[in-house]
Amino acid sequence: MGRFIDFAGARLRRFGCVLSVVALAGTAIPASVQAQVTAFRQAVAETAARDDDVAAFYRSRNFEGIWSGDSAMGHRNALLSALENAGHHGLPTNRYDVASLIAQMQSARTPAELGEIEVLLTKTFLQYARDVQSGVLRPKSVDPMIVREVTYTPRVDLLTEFRSSNPTTFLRSLPPSTPEYTRLVAAKLRLETQQATGGWGPVVNAEKLEAGATGAEVIALRNRLVAMGYLERSVTATYDAQIAEAVRAFQRSHGLQEDGTAGPSTIAEMNRPISERLQSIVVAMERERWFSQDKGDRHVWVNLTDFSAKVVDFGQVTFSTRSVIGAVDPDRETPEFSDIMEYMVINPSWYVPRSIVTKEYLPQMQRNRGAAGHLLITDRNGRTVNRANIDFNRYNARNFPFSMRQPPSNRNALGLVKFMFPNQYNIYLHDTPAKSLFGREVRAYSHGCIRLNDPFDFAYALLAKQSDNPEELFQSRLRTGNESRVTLDEAVPVHLVYRTAFTTNTGDVEFRRDIYGRDRKIWNALTREGVVVPGVQG
Repeated sequence: MGRFIDFAGARLRRFGCVLSVVALAGTAIPASVQAQVTAFRQAVAETAARDDDVAAFYRSRNFEGIWSGDSAMGHRNALLSALENAGHHGLPTNRYDVASLIAQMQSARTPAELGEIEVLLTKTFLQYARDVQSGVLRPKSVDPMIVREVTYTPRVDLLTEFRSSNPTTFLRSLPPSTPEYTRLVAAKLRLETQQATGGWGPVVNAEKLEAGATGAEVIALRNRLVAMGYLERSVTATYDAQIAEAVRAFQRSHGLQEDGTAGPSTIAEMNRPISERLQSIVVAMERERWFSQDKGDRHVWVNLTDFSAKVVDFGQVTFSTRSVIGAVDPDRETPEFSDIMEYMVINPSWYVPRSIVTKEYLPQMQRNRGAAGHLLITDRNGRTVNRANIDFNRYNARNFPFSMRQPPSNRNALGLVKFMFPNQYNIYLHDTPAKSLFGREVRAYSHGCIRLNDPFDFAYALLAKQSDNPEELFQSRLRTGNESRVTLDEAVPVHLVYRTAFTTNTGDVEFRRDIYGRDRKIWNALTREGVVVPGVQG
């Protein structure tokens, strides 16, 4: 690379000197030099005209180059170095085509050719900067349920800041500066290294292995646990206590039931190849590039794939509970977005969403007017209507004029408390009377809202910021049996995210299943853009 920069940069430097000479006031400029400068600037103008932002940037500079001259050598070197390392970030390296850039820079002879290379370098810089800073893809174009808004730095600002900054420092500042992104990059490198040196070994060909088992498949299980870092080196051929504990550690870091038995789901996850885990990490890096907003010193973090909801204070998890998310159904999946939690409602009524009223309850009541008898039917003014006076068969999903509401009670679908961050998707966190679902490994059953296993404790954690006795504050409202709204003195950001790969504070990476198939869509879109993860047998 160094020889190329010196070789190719020589022409750019020489032409930069020509531009500098032209700029000297009061200097007689030979006609041949003026012609070269004119040809260069005309080539820049013509090539840049195909891109409004690039054209505007060069127009503001009277079409003077930014990659030519001795002063630009550092910027050229920094850009080419960053492009060569773009694969570390899981980016589509073919977009930047360093080899083609080298070839064109080496073959350039005329001012016009140099002008074309000038603009090509600028466009390549802008493409790389956008990709590494804000992501290769636009979220909504991949899946409509990924409704995260990405912030993009104006392209002219990127060029202006790059030219006025230390180029290496500037390019290093473009990727997300979050600890999570840094740890994901490191995890990607570790797995790539392990992949290149043999991977995790043979897969485990067994349906189930448990304490006391012996034989070749126990050895395969043992060796895979050792290669993955869950077990110290061992020569045992028996499923002993050490293997059982290693299996529990594996289960814990993959969101599985921690029973120490290698059942079908545990073995299936253990047999996934490194290449598949690398794909999850690359997708997580892309998602982290999309997430450009400040999470908030205190925030609620709901990872849908982990079926968990956490309160995070200054980077530390201070409360965590299991959750149930939307069912695997296009009409019930939980979307991904961020909002602000403003208040909670204790002893809430459930105002049944119209989609549920018309798709689920109306057909039931058409067959049996007494169906869904736990729900009140109300008119547009909120007054209760006697269902005996309604001919449900007169209506359909479009013209049904009534709403439905479930009053506060222990049987209420929302349980005894809901946590509100008003949003257009009508999604919130809430209690539930269906407690048995929290014992399941995969917890996707709701209509889209997030059900919490420990809603009272979650409420206490939120109220601790504004009360010396948050439990009594909550319970005193609960005991009344009446619907009661409690406003949070400090609103709390809520982030509904979807991460099948994420890291711990110690740098370890954990994996979850792609419950909605969204990461598969992202990966497929990334591969169409040219992202490559070398595939090997895991």
